Amino acid sequence: MDALEIARWQFGITTVYHFMMVPLTIGLGLVVAVIQTVWYRTGKPEYLRMTKFWGKLFLINFIMGVATGIVQEFQFGMAWSEYSRFVGDVFGAPLALEALLAFFVESTFLGLWIFGWKQLKRGVHLACLWIAVIGSVFSAYFIIVANSWMQHPVGVEMINGRPVMTDAWAVFTNNTALVAVPHTLFGALAVAGGFLLGIAWYHLWRRRHDGIDTVGPDGKVIPGEADIPGRDKADYKVWITSLRIGAIVAMISFAGTALTGDLQGKLMFEQQPMKMAAAEAACHDGTGFSVLSVGNIGSQNCDEIVAVIEVPGILSFLAKGDFTTEVKGVNSLLEQYKADYGTHLADNPIYGDRAGQEIEYVPVMEVTYWGFRMMIGFGGLAALAALVALWATRKGTVPASRGLMRLAVVGIMAPFGANAAGWIFTEMGRQPFVVAPNPDPSGIDQVFMFTAAAVSPGVSAGELLTSLVVLTAVYAVLLVVEVKLLVKYIRGGVVSAMPELAHAPAGENEDAAPGPGKPGGSDDVLAFAY
Repeated sequence: MDALEIARWQFGITTVYHFMMVPLTIGLGLVVAVIQTVWYRTGKPEYLRMTKFWGKLFLINFIMGVATGIVQEFQFGMAWSEYSRFVGDVFGAPLALEALLAFFVESTFLGLWIFGWKQLKRGVHLACLWIAVIGSVFSAYFIIVANSWMQHPVGVEMINGRPVMTDAWAVFTNNTALVAVPHTLFGALAVAGGFLLGIAWYHLWRRRHDGIDTVGPDGKVIPGEADIPGRDKADYKVWITSLRIGAIVAMISFAGTALTGDLQGKLMFEQQPMKMAAAEAACHDGTGFSVLSVGNIGSQNCDEIVAVIEVPGILSFLAKGDFTTEVKGVNSLLEQYKADYGTHLADNPIYGDRAGQEIEYVPVMEVTYWGFRMMIGFGGLAALAALVALWATRKGTVPASRGLMRLAVVGIMAPFGANAAGWIFTEMGRQPFVVAPNPDPSGIDQVFMFTAAAVSPGVSAGELLTSLVVLTAVYAVLLVVEVKLLVKYIRGGVVSAMPELAHAPAGENEDAAPGPGKPGGSDDVLAFAY
Protein backbone atom coordinates (compact mmCIF):
# COMPACT_ATOMS: atom_id res chain seq x y z
CA MET A 1 0.00 0.00 0.00
CA ASP A 2 1.22 3.46 -0.96
CA ALA A 3 0.26 6.28 1.44
CA LEU A 4 0.52 8.93 -1.29
CA GLU A 5 -1.77 7.10 -3.72
CA ILE A 6 -4.34 6.35 -1.01
CA ALA A 7 -4.28 9.99 0.12
CA ARG A 8 -4.83 11.11 -3.47
CA TRP A 9 -7.75 8.71 -3.91
CA GLN A 10 -9.29 9.92 -0.65
CA PHE A 11 -9.01 13.58 -1.57
CA GLY A 12 -10.23 12.89 -5.10
CA ILE A 13 -13.32 10.94 -4.01
CA THR A 14 -14.39 13.40 -1.32
CA THR A 15 -13.69 16.46 -3.47
CA VAL A 16 -15.50 15.25 -6.59
CA TYR A 17 -18.45 14.14 -4.45
CA HIS A 18 -18.58 17.52 -2.72
CA PHE A 19 -18.26 19.36 -6.00
CA MET A 20 -21.32 17.60 -7.40
CA MET A 21 -23.33 19.71 -4.93
CA VAL A 22 -21.45 22.99 -5.25
CA PRO A 23 -22.53 23.97 -8.79
CA LEU A 24 -26.16 23.10 -8.08
CA THR A 25 -26.08 25.22 -4.92
CA ILE A 26 -24.58 28.23 -6.70
CA GLY A 27 -26.57 27.93 -9.92
CA LEU A 28 -29.93 27.05 -8.39
CA GLY A 29 -29.51 29.76 -5.75
CA LEU A 30 -29.08 32.40 -8.45
CA VAL A 31 -32.10 31.10 -10.38
CA VAL A 32 -34.32 31.00 -7.28
CA ALA A 33 -33.29 34.57 -6.40
CA VAL A 34 -34.29 35.77 -9.86
CA ILE A 35 -37.61 33.89 -9.68
CA GLN A 36 -38.44 35.39 -6.27
CA THR A 37 -37.55 38.82 -7.64
CA VAL A 38 -40.07 38.31 -10.44
CA TRP A 39 -42.69 37.27 -7.87
CA TYR A 40 -41.87 40.35 -5.78
CA ARG A 41 -42.36 42.59 -8.84
CA THR A 42 -45.43 40.89 -10.35
CA GLY A 43 -47.19 39.12 -7.48
CA LYS A 44 -48.09 36.23 -9.81
CA PRO A 45 -48.83 33.05 -7.79
CA GLU A 46 -46.89 30.73 -10.10
CA TYR A 47 -43.65 32.56 -9.25
CA LEU A 48 -44.29 32.17 -5.53
CA ARG A 49 -44.85 28.45 -6.08
CA MET A 50 -41.68 28.23 -8.17
CA THR A 51 -39.69 30.05 -5.49
CA LYS A 52 -40.80 27.66 -2.77
CA PHE A 53 -40.48 24.46 -4.81
CA TRP A 54 -37.04 25.15 -6.27
CA GLY A 55 -36.01 26.79 -3.00
CA LYS A 56 -36.81 23.59 -1.13
CA LEU A 57 -34.55 21.55 -3.41
CA PHE A 58 -31.87 24.24 -3.14
CA LEU A 59 -31.93 23.94 0.66
CA ILE A 60 -31.61 20.14 0.62
CA ASN A 61 -28.60 20.37 -1.65
CA PHE A 62 -27.05 23.25 0.32
CA ILE A 63 -27.20 21.35 3.61
CA MET A 64 -25.62 18.24 2.08
CA GLY A 65 -22.93 20.38 0.48
CA VAL A 66 -22.02 21.88 3.84
CA ALA A 67 -21.87 18.45 5.50
CA THR A 68 -19.56 17.01 2.84
CA GLY A 69 -17.43 20.14 2.47
CA ILE A 70 -16.27 20.19 6.09
CA VAL A 71 -14.08 17.15 5.43
CA GLN A 72 -12.03 18.99 2.82
CA GLU A 73 -10.35 21.40 5.22
CA PHE A 74 -9.58 18.67 7.75
CA GLN A 75 -7.75 16.72 5.05
CA PHE A 76 -5.31 19.56 4.48
CA GLY A 77 -3.95 19.24 7.99
CA MET A 78 -4.36 15.50 8.52
CA ALA A 79 -3.38 13.89 5.21
CA TRP A 80 -1.48 16.73 3.51
CA SER A 81 0.40 18.47 6.32
CA GLU A 82 3.58 19.08 4.27
CA TYR A 83 1.51 20.70 1.56
CA SER A 84 -0.31 22.81 4.17
CA ARG A 85 3.00 23.89 5.67
CA PHE A 86 4.30 24.90 2.23
CA VAL A 87 1.27 26.90 1.05
CA GLY A 88 -0.09 28.00 4.42
CA ASP A 89 1.09 31.62 4.22
CA VAL A 90 -0.70 32.06 0.90
CA PHE A 91 -3.78 29.92 1.51
CA GLY A 92 -4.52 31.44 4.89
CA ALA A 93 -6.03 34.65 3.49
CA PRO A 94 -8.48 33.27 0.87
CA LEU A 95 -9.56 30.32 3.02
CA ALA A 96 -10.13 32.55 6.06
CA LEU A 97 -12.18 34.96 3.96
CA GLU A 98 -14.18 32.05 2.54
CA ALA A 99 -14.95 30.60 5.96
CA LEU A 100 -15.26 33.71 8.13
CA LEU A 101 -16.80 36.12 5.65
CA ALA A 102 -18.48 34.45 2.69
CA PHE A 103 -19.75 31.29 4.39
CA PHE A 104 -21.03 33.02 7.52
CA VAL A 105 -22.78 35.68 5.44
CA GLU A 106 -24.24 32.96 3.23
CA SER A 107 -25.46 30.85 6.16
CA THR A 108 -26.80 33.73 8.25
CA PHE A 109 -28.88 35.32 5.52
CA LEU A 110 -30.03 31.98 4.20
CA GLY A 111 -31.36 31.27 7.69
CA LEU A 112 -33.19 34.60 7.66
CA TRP A 113 -34.66 33.68 4.28
CA ILE A 114 -35.78 30.23 5.47
CA PHE A 115 -37.49 31.43 8.65
CA GLY A 116 -38.48 34.92 7.54
CA TRP A 117 -41.34 34.24 5.14
CA LYS A 118 -43.91 35.80 7.48
CA GLN A 119 -41.64 37.65 9.88
CA LEU A 120 -39.90 39.92 7.35
CA LYS A 121 -41.22 42.38 4.84
CA ARG A 122 -41.21 41.00 1.32
CA GLY A 123 -38.43 43.30 0.12
CA VAL A 124 -36.22 42.53 3.12
CA HIS A 125 -36.93 38.83 2.75
CA LEU A 126 -35.89 38.94 -0.91
CA ALA A 127 -32.74 40.90 -0.03
CA CYS A 128 -31.76 38.15 2.43
CA LEU A 129 -31.80 35.56 -0.36
CA TRP A 130 -29.78 37.76 -2.69
CA ILE A 131 -27.16 38.40 0.01
CA ALA A 132 -26.93 34.66 0.71
CA VAL A 133 -26.56 33.87 -2.99
CA ILE A 134 -23.93 36.58 -3.48
CA GLY A 135 -22.15 35.15 -0.45
CA SER A 136 -22.03 31.74 -2.17
CA VAL A 137 -20.50 33.38 -5.26
CA PHE A 138 -17.82 35.06 -3.13
CA SER A 139 -17.24 31.75 -1.35
CA ALA A 140 -16.56 30.15 -4.73
CA TYR A 141 -14.31 33.07 -5.69
CA PHE A 142 -12.10 32.69 -2.61
CA ILE A 143 -11.78 28.92 -3.09
CA ILE A 144 -10.90 29.39 -6.76
CA VAL A 145 -8.31 32.04 -5.84
CA ALA A 146 -6.61 29.48 -3.61
CA ASN A 147 -6.80 26.76 -6.24
CA SER A 148 -5.61 29.10 -9.00
CA TRP A 149 -2.51 29.94 -7.01
CA MET A 150 -1.65 26.22 -7.12
CA GLN A 151 -2.05 26.38 -10.90
CA HIS A 152 -0.18 29.67 -11.29
CA PRO A 153 1.81 30.95 -8.26
CA VAL A 154 1.98 34.76 -8.07
CA GLY A 155 2.49 37.47 -5.44
CA VAL A 156 5.03 35.61 -3.27
CA GLU A 157 8.72 35.40 -2.44
CA MET A 158 10.58 32.27 -1.41
CA ILE A 159 11.83 32.71 2.18
CA ASN A 160 13.51 29.77 3.94
CA GLY A 161 12.13 27.39 1.34
CA ARG A 162 8.52 28.52 1.68
CA PRO A 163 6.47 30.94 -0.43
CA VAL A 164 5.51 34.00 1.62
CA MET A 165 2.78 36.29 0.28
CA THR A 166 4.16 39.74 -0.50
CA ASP A 167 1.43 41.01 -2.83
CA ALA A 168 -2.13 40.12 -1.78
CA TRP A 169 -3.56 42.04 -4.75
CA ALA A 170 -1.62 39.84 -7.17
CA VAL A 171 -2.93 36.71 -5.45
CA PHE A 172 -6.56 37.85 -5.49
CA THR A 173 -6.41 39.14 -9.08
CA ASN A 174 -4.46 36.17 -10.45
CA ASN A 175 -5.36 36.01 -14.15
CA THR A 176 -5.94 32.26 -13.78
CA ALA A 177 -8.58 32.93 -11.11
CA LEU A 178 -10.21 35.79 -13.02
CA VAL A 179 -10.91 33.41 -15.91
CA ALA A 180 -11.71 30.34 -13.77
CA VAL A 181 -14.36 32.16 -11.68
CA PRO A 182 -16.76 33.04 -14.54
CA HIS A 183 -16.09 29.64 -16.12
CA THR A 184 -17.15 27.96 -12.88
CA LEU A 185 -20.20 30.20 -12.46
CA PHE A 186 -21.40 29.50 -16.00
CA GLY A 187 -20.87 25.80 -15.30
CA ALA A 188 -22.99 26.11 -12.16
CA LEU A 189 -25.78 27.84 -14.07
CA ALA A 190 -25.64 25.07 -16.69
CA VAL A 191 -26.29 22.54 -13.91
CA ALA A 192 -29.22 24.61 -12.62
CA GLY A 193 -30.65 24.98 -16.12
CA GLY A 194 -30.53 21.24 -16.77
CA PHE A 195 -32.04 20.59 -13.33
CA LEU A 196 -35.04 22.83 -14.00
CA LEU A 197 -35.52 21.48 -17.51
CA GLY A 198 -35.53 17.79 -16.58
CA ILE A 199 -37.79 18.11 -13.54
CA ALA A 200 -40.24 20.45 -15.26
CA TRP A 201 -40.43 18.10 -18.25
CA TYR A 202 -41.30 15.25 -15.87
CA HIS A 203 -44.16 17.21 -14.28
CA LEU A 204 -45.56 18.41 -17.61
CA TRP A 205 -45.49 14.82 -18.82
CA ARG A 206 -47.30 13.69 -15.66
CA ARG A 207 -50.04 16.26 -16.23
CA ARG A 208 -50.56 14.87 -19.75
CA HIS A 209 -50.33 11.27 -18.57
CA ASP A 210 -52.93 11.92 -15.84
CA GLY A 211 -55.25 13.58 -18.33
CA ILE A 212 -55.12 17.00 -16.67
CA ASP A 213 -53.67 18.75 -19.72
CA THR A 214 -54.91 17.86 -23.18
CA VAL A 215 -53.92 18.83 -26.71
CA GLY A 216 -56.36 20.50 -29.08
CA PRO A 217 -56.80 19.89 -32.84
CA ASP A 218 -54.17 22.56 -33.56
CA GLY A 219 -51.66 20.72 -31.39
CA LYS A 220 -51.65 23.38 -28.68
CA VAL A 221 -52.04 22.54 -25.03
CA ILE A 222 -55.30 23.01 -23.15
CA PRO A 223 -54.33 23.35 -19.46
CA GLY A 224 -56.76 21.66 -17.13
CA GLU A 225 -57.40 21.28 -13.43
CA ALA A 226 -57.82 18.26 -11.17
CA ASP A 227 -59.37 17.80 -7.75
CA ILE A 228 -55.92 16.91 -6.44
CA PRO A 229 -54.48 19.81 -4.37
CA GLY A 230 -52.06 21.93 -6.35
CA ARG A 231 -52.83 20.35 -9.73
CA ASP A 232 -54.49 23.45 -11.19
CA LYS A 233 -53.73 25.89 -14.00
CA ALA A 234 -51.20 27.74 -11.86
CA ASP A 235 -49.39 24.41 -11.46
CA TYR A 236 -49.17 24.15 -15.26
CA LYS A 237 -47.66 27.63 -15.43
CA VAL A 238 -45.05 26.64 -12.83
CA TRP A 239 -43.71 23.82 -14.95
CA ILE A 240 -43.86 25.35 -18.41
CA THR A 241 -42.21 28.53 -17.11
CA SER A 242 -39.58 26.54 -15.22
CA LEU A 243 -38.80 24.46 -18.31
CA ARG A 244 -38.29 27.51 -20.49
CA ILE A 245 -36.21 29.30 -17.88
CA GLY A 246 -34.07 26.19 -17.50
CA ALA A 247 -33.59 25.79 -21.24
CA ILE A 248 -32.62 29.43 -21.75
CA VAL A 249 -30.24 29.37 -18.78
CA ALA A 250 -28.65 26.14 -20.08
CA MET A 251 -28.00 27.57 -23.56
CA ILE A 252 -26.62 30.88 -22.30
CA SER A 253 -24.44 29.02 -19.81
CA PHE A 254 -22.96 26.77 -22.49
CA ALA A 255 -22.03 29.82 -24.55
CA GLY A 256 -20.44 31.38 -21.44
CA THR A 257 -18.48 28.27 -20.54
CA ALA A 258 -17.26 27.96 -24.14
CA LEU A 259 -15.98 31.54 -24.25
CA THR A 260 -14.35 31.45 -20.81
CA GLY A 261 -13.07 27.93 -21.48
CA ASP A 262 -11.28 29.18 -24.59
CA LEU A 263 -9.57 31.88 -22.51
CA GLN A 264 -8.72 29.31 -19.87
CA GLY A 265 -7.18 27.00 -22.48
CA LYS A 266 -4.96 29.77 -23.85
CA LEU A 267 -3.73 30.52 -20.33
CA MET A 268 -3.01 26.83 -19.72
CA PHE A 269 -0.90 26.60 -22.87
CA GLU A 270 1.24 29.39 -21.41
CA GLN A 271 1.21 28.38 -17.74
CA GLN A 272 0.96 24.57 -17.87
CA PRO A 273 1.86 23.56 -21.42
CA MET A 274 2.27 19.88 -20.53
CA LYS A 275 -1.30 19.66 -19.21
CA MET A 276 -2.81 21.05 -22.39
CA ALA A 277 -0.52 19.09 -24.69
CA ALA A 278 -1.55 15.90 -22.88
CA ALA A 279 -5.22 16.93 -23.12
CA GLU A 280 -4.88 17.08 -26.89
CA ALA A 281 -2.63 13.99 -27.14
CA ALA A 282 -0.29 16.37 -28.99
CA CYS A 283 2.84 14.26 -28.79
CA HIS A 284 4.72 16.15 -31.49
CA ASP A 285 5.07 19.83 -32.32
CA GLY A 286 2.42 21.00 -34.77
CA THR A 287 -0.89 22.73 -35.34
CA GLY A 288 -3.32 19.79 -35.58
CA PHE A 289 -6.13 19.08 -33.11
CA SER A 290 -6.86 15.44 -32.33
CA VAL A 291 -10.52 14.55 -32.80
CA LEU A 292 -9.68 10.93 -31.97
CA SER A 293 -6.43 9.36 -30.81
CA VAL A 294 -5.84 5.81 -29.59
CA GLY A 295 -3.10 4.15 -27.58
CA ASN A 296 -2.32 1.55 -24.93
CA ILE A 297 -4.34 2.02 -21.74
CA GLY A 298 -2.22 3.44 -18.92
CA SER A 299 0.70 4.29 -21.16
CA GLN A 300 2.47 7.62 -20.70
CA ASN A 301 4.66 6.97 -23.74
CA CYS A 302 3.71 9.18 -26.66
CA ASP A 303 5.25 6.77 -29.14
CA GLU A 304 2.32 4.40 -28.47
CA ILE A 305 -0.37 6.98 -29.30
CA VAL A 306 -1.74 7.32 -32.82
CA ALA A 307 -3.92 10.20 -34.05
CA VAL A 308 -6.78 8.63 -36.02
CA ILE A 309 -8.59 11.86 -36.90
CA GLU A 310 -6.79 15.21 -36.79
CA VAL A 311 -7.85 18.70 -37.92
CA PRO A 312 -4.97 21.03 -38.92
CA GLY A 313 -4.79 24.50 -37.37
CA ILE A 314 -7.29 24.01 -34.56
CA LEU A 315 -4.64 23.33 -31.90
CA SER A 316 -2.90 26.56 -32.83
CA PHE A 317 -6.20 28.42 -32.49
CA LEU A 318 -6.84 26.93 -29.04
CA ALA A 319 -3.34 27.85 -27.91
CA LYS A 320 -2.56 31.13 -29.67
CA GLY A 321 -5.68 32.36 -31.41
CA ASP A 322 -4.38 31.75 -34.94
CA PHE A 323 -4.17 28.73 -37.24
CA THR A 324 -0.46 28.65 -38.07
CA THR A 325 1.64 28.92 -34.90
CA GLU A 326 3.38 25.65 -34.11
CA VAL A 327 2.58 24.38 -30.62
CA LYS A 328 5.08 22.33 -28.63
CA GLY A 329 4.07 18.72 -28.12
CA VAL A 330 4.59 16.35 -25.20
CA ASN A 331 7.97 15.06 -26.42
CA SER A 332 9.52 18.53 -26.71
CA LEU A 333 8.02 19.67 -23.42
CA LEU A 334 9.25 16.54 -21.65
CA GLU A 335 12.86 17.42 -22.42
CA GLN A 336 12.24 20.99 -21.35
CA TYR A 337 10.70 19.92 -18.02
CA LYS A 338 13.59 17.54 -17.33
CA ALA A 339 16.10 20.30 -17.98
CA ASP A 340 14.25 22.79 -15.77
CA TYR A 341 13.10 20.64 -12.85
CA GLY A 342 15.32 17.55 -12.92
CA THR A 343 14.95 13.96 -14.03
CA HIS A 344 14.70 12.35 -10.57
CA LEU A 345 13.27 13.31 -7.20
CA ALA A 346 15.93 14.46 -4.76
CA ASP A 347 17.33 12.01 -2.25
CA ASN A 348 15.36 13.68 0.53
CA PRO A 349 13.33 12.04 3.33
CA ILE A 350 10.37 14.29 2.46
CA TYR A 351 9.76 12.10 -0.61
CA GLY A 352 9.64 8.90 1.44
CA ASP A 353 10.01 5.73 -0.62
CA ARG A 354 9.90 7.82 -3.80
CA ALA A 355 13.18 9.59 -3.07
CA GLY A 356 15.51 9.20 -6.04
CA GLN A 357 12.80 7.87 -8.39
CA GLU A 358 12.43 9.12 -11.93
CA ILE A 359 9.84 11.89 -12.31
CA GLU A 360 6.88 11.21 -14.60
CA TYR A 361 6.12 14.64 -16.07
CA VAL A 362 3.44 13.35 -18.45
CA PRO A 363 0.04 13.06 -16.68
CA VAL A 364 -2.25 10.10 -17.30
CA MET A 365 -3.31 10.96 -20.82
CA GLU A 366 -6.51 8.92 -20.77
CA VAL A 367 -7.69 11.23 -18.00
CA THR A 368 -6.58 14.50 -19.57
CA TYR A 369 -7.59 13.56 -23.13
CA TRP A 370 -11.02 12.12 -22.38
CA GLY A 371 -11.69 14.40 -19.42
CA PHE A 372 -11.27 17.41 -21.71
CA ARG A 373 -13.62 15.90 -24.29
CA MET A 374 -16.19 14.74 -21.76
CA MET A 375 -16.31 18.25 -20.32
CA ILE A 376 -17.05 19.72 -23.75
CA GLY A 377 -19.25 16.82 -24.89
CA PHE A 378 -21.54 16.73 -21.86
CA GLY A 379 -21.85 20.52 -21.93
CA GLY A 380 -22.72 20.49 -25.62
CA LEU A 381 -25.31 17.73 -25.12
CA ALA A 382 -26.98 19.73 -22.36
CA ALA A 383 -27.17 22.83 -24.57
CA LEU A 384 -28.53 20.79 -27.48
CA ALA A 385 -31.15 19.23 -25.21
CA ALA A 386 -32.20 22.70 -24.09
CA LEU A 387 -32.64 23.83 -27.69
CA VAL A 388 -34.68 20.70 -28.49
CA ALA A 389 -36.80 21.26 -25.38
CA LEU A 390 -37.69 24.81 -26.43
CA TRP A 391 -38.73 23.56 -29.86
CA ALA A 392 -40.64 20.55 -28.49
CA THR A 393 -42.65 22.75 -26.10
CA ARG A 394 -43.41 25.50 -28.62
CA LYS A 395 -47.13 24.60 -28.40
CA GLY A 396 -47.21 24.69 -24.63
CA THR A 397 -46.46 21.18 -23.40
CA VAL A 398 -44.10 18.24 -23.77
CA PRO A 399 -44.63 15.19 -26.01
CA ALA A 400 -46.58 12.29 -24.50
CA SER A 401 -43.61 9.93 -24.94
CA ARG A 402 -42.49 8.22 -21.72
CA GLY A 403 -39.10 7.53 -23.30
CA LEU A 404 -38.47 11.23 -23.99
CA MET A 405 -39.48 12.05 -20.42
CA ARG A 406 -36.97 9.56 -19.05
CA LEU A 407 -34.30 10.92 -21.38
CA ALA A 408 -35.00 14.44 -20.10
CA VAL A 409 -34.68 13.29 -16.49
CA VAL A 410 -31.45 11.37 -17.16
CA GLY A 411 -30.18 14.43 -19.04
CA ILE A 412 -30.06 16.29 -15.72
CA MET A 413 -26.75 14.50 -15.13
CA ALA A 414 -25.05 15.81 -18.31
CA PRO A 415 -23.97 19.21 -16.91
CA PHE A 416 -22.98 17.52 -13.64
CA GLY A 417 -20.73 15.23 -15.71
CA ALA A 418 -19.26 18.20 -17.55
CA ASN A 419 -18.40 19.96 -14.27
CA ALA A 420 -16.88 16.86 -12.69
CA ALA A 421 -14.84 16.01 -15.80
CA GLY A 422 -13.54 19.57 -15.96
CA TRP A 423 -12.29 19.55 -12.39
CA ILE A 424 -10.74 16.09 -12.67
CA PHE A 425 -8.92 17.22 -15.81
CA THR A 426 -7.75 20.43 -14.12
CA GLU A 427 -6.37 18.71 -11.03
CA MET A 428 -4.97 15.47 -12.45
CA GLY A 429 -3.49 17.25 -15.45
CA ARG A 430 -1.24 19.21 -13.08
CA GLN A 431 0.57 16.08 -11.91
CA PRO A 432 3.31 15.39 -10.81
CA PHE A 433 3.00 18.82 -9.18
CA VAL A 434 0.61 19.84 -6.43
CA VAL A 435 1.80 23.44 -6.93
CA ALA A 436 2.65 23.82 -10.59
CA PRO A 437 5.74 25.65 -11.88
CA ASN A 438 5.14 28.49 -14.30
CA PRO A 439 7.23 28.99 -17.42
CA ASP A 440 4.90 31.91 -18.18
CA PRO A 441 6.72 35.17 -17.20
CA SER A 442 3.64 36.45 -15.33
CA GLY A 443 4.12 33.67 -12.76
CA ILE A 444 7.04 32.75 -10.52
CA ASP A 445 8.78 29.83 -12.15
CA GLN A 446 10.72 28.42 -9.21
CA VAL A 447 7.76 28.22 -6.84
CA PHE A 448 6.51 24.65 -7.15
CA MET A 449 5.98 21.50 -5.13
CA PHE A 450 5.92 17.87 -6.19
CA THR A 451 2.87 15.91 -5.01
CA ALA A 452 5.20 13.27 -3.61
CA ALA A 453 6.43 15.81 -1.04
CA ALA A 454 2.98 16.97 0.05
CA VAL A 455 1.56 14.00 2.00
CA SER A 456 1.77 13.89 5.80
CA PRO A 457 4.93 11.96 6.81
CA GLY A 458 3.46 10.73 10.10
CA VAL A 459 0.34 9.14 8.62
CA SER A 460 0.56 5.50 7.60
CA ALA A 461 -0.99 3.87 4.56
CA GLY A 462 -3.22 1.79 6.85
CA GLU A 463 -4.60 4.87 8.60
CA LEU A 464 -5.27 6.55 5.29
CA LEU A 465 -6.94 3.43 3.92
CA THR A 466 -9.18 3.22 6.99
CA SER A 467 -10.26 6.84 6.63
CA LEU A 468 -10.76 6.34 2.86
CA VAL A 469 -13.09 3.38 3.46
CA VAL A 470 -14.99 5.13 6.27
CA LEU A 471 -15.43 8.42 4.40
CA THR A 472 -16.47 6.67 1.20
CA ALA A 473 -19.06 4.67 3.15
CA VAL A 474 -20.39 7.77 4.93
CA TYR A 475 -20.56 9.69 1.66
CA ALA A 476 -22.40 6.78 0.03
CA VAL A 477 -25.01 6.94 2.81
CA LEU A 478 -25.30 10.71 2.39
CA LEU A 479 -25.75 10.23 -1.34
CA VAL A 480 -28.65 7.86 -0.73
CA VAL A 481 -30.17 10.32 1.75
CA GLU A 482 -29.89 13.27 -0.63
CA VAL A 483 -31.26 11.39 -3.64
CA LYS A 484 -34.20 10.04 -1.62
CA LEU A 485 -35.01 13.50 -0.28
CA LEU A 486 -34.77 15.11 -3.70
CA VAL A 487 -36.87 12.40 -5.35
CA LYS A 488 -39.48 12.64 -2.58
CA TYR A 489 -39.98 16.38 -2.94
CA ILE A 490 -39.66 16.38 -6.72
CA ARG A 491 -42.41 13.77 -7.06
CA GLY A 492 -44.53 15.64 -4.55
CA GLY A 493 -44.50 18.71 -6.75
CA VAL A 494 -45.27 22.18 -5.46
CA VAL A 495 -47.45 20.82 -2.65
CA SER A 496 -44.38 19.17 -1.11
CA ALA A 497 -42.90 22.64 -0.55
CA MET A 498 -46.25 24.37 0.06
CA PRO A 499 -48.40 22.04 2.20
CA GLU A 500 -50.80 24.97 2.69
CA LEU A 501 -52.09 24.24 -0.83
CA ALA A 502 -53.47 20.94 0.44
CA HIS A 503 -55.10 22.46 3.55
CA ALA A 504 -56.46 25.78 2.34
CA PRO A 505 -60.24 26.18 2.97
CA ALA A 506 -62.41 26.28 -0.12
CA GLY A 507 -62.44 29.69 -1.75
CA GLU A 508 -59.38 30.94 0.15
CA ASN A 509 -56.46 32.20 -1.89
CA GLU A 510 -53.79 29.74 -0.83
CA ASP A 511 -51.20 31.59 -2.94
CA ALA A 512 -51.64 34.81 -1.02
CA ALA A 513 -48.33 36.46 -0.33
CA PRO A 514 -46.97 35.77 3.15
CA GLY A 515 -46.00 38.79 5.20
CA PRO A 516 -45.45 40.19 8.69
CA GLY A 517 -48.25 39.57 11.10
CA LYS A 518 -49.98 36.85 9.08
CA PRO A 519 -51.32 33.93 11.21
CA GLY A 520 -49.48 30.62 11.28
CA GLY A 521 -51.93 27.93 10.18
CA SER A 522 -50.98 25.24 7.72
CA ASP A 523 -48.28 27.31 6.03
CA ASP A 524 -46.09 27.44 9.10
CA VAL A 525 -42.51 28.22 8.20
CA LEU A 526 -41.25 24.96 9.66
CA ALA A 527 -43.13 23.07 6.93
CA PHE A 528 -40.99 24.87 4.35
CA ALA A 529 -37.77 24.62 6.32
CA TYR A 530 -37.93 20.95 7.18
